[in-house]
Amino acid sequence: MADLGAIVRDIAEEMRALPDKGKVADYIPALAGIAPDRFGMAAVMADGTCHKAGDADVPFSIQSISKVFALTMALGAVGDALWQRVGREPSGSAFNSIVQLESEHGIPRNPFINAGAIVVSDILLGRYEPREAIGEMLRFVRALAGDDSIVVDEDVARGEQETGYRNMALANYMRAFGNIRHPVEKVLGLYFHQCALAMSCRQLALAGRYLMARGQNPDTGRSVVSPQRARRINALMLTCGHYDGSGEFAFRTGLPGKSGVGGGILAIAPGVASIAVWAPGLNERGNSLAGTLALERLVQATGWSVFEPGLGQAVVV
Repeated sequence: MADLGAIVRDIAEEMRALPDKGKVADYIPALAGIAPDRFGMAAVMADGTCHKAGDADVPFSIQSISKVFALTMALGAVGDALWQRVGREPSGSAFNSIVQLESEHGIPRNPFINAGAIVVSDILLGRYEPREAIGEMLRFVRALAGDDSIVVDEDVARGEQETGYRNMALANYMRAFGNIRHPVEKVLGLYFHQCALAMSCRQLALAGRYLMARGQNPDTGRSVVSPQRARRINALMLTCGHYDGSGEFAFRTGLPGKSGVGGGILAIAPGVASIAVWAPGLNERGNSLAGTLALERLVQATGWSVFEPGLGQAVVV
């Protein structure tokens, strides 16, 4: 039997000592200056206990991890009709690729690549104006985490609006196919602001608990999504959450996970824990290098892979 707090602290020490920490996402100006040696990790258990180490309380730009929360909101708004406009298959391409959209008539492969997330933003605008939609997402994430201090980093959002030419191309291309129905500038305004959400590992792990707890918010007991929908979001995270590195991440960790180019990863051990790591240095596929290794080490120490029988029984929490 092992002490989870000690495991998390040991992993943080190992990650700090890594000689190769990857490269930060320098194409977003506000992220370019972040030190690649930052590392934080937080694991929140089913009973609410939080084990954390390193920079676990330092806010960072969650970037594409926000796509999990946006998808949850959009499914709540339109249900399974969403899947008429977005696929559910791994892309096998980079997160910002445009190559599949022509042959697949403007339907993105899944909601976690940029094109798919832009369609999800368009769906959310069916209920709100952009400013209202951003406010609703902020309220949603704050409620999940039980923390009203979570904010949108306006510097990051502004930088993305000034440099996001490829995302503009994706949105306009899908608009030509009729799969973007609102003005492109409004859709991208929402998308860039959701990606600019700033959260710490502790806040992010708390916000992800509903995916660990069969769709319920453990603090309130209220349903965020149905158990079936929570399972399906987890399945998409496992197969699509790391873009063209999703198979490698599943192979190494056996956990549903969603990465972001800010260096964060949200990972779910169903029924056991919600885990967030932050290490800004990225690998060649745009996923956190040390964050992936840290989660691999955690699974090796705990047996939390979804492919292990008796998930998580080896650890005293």
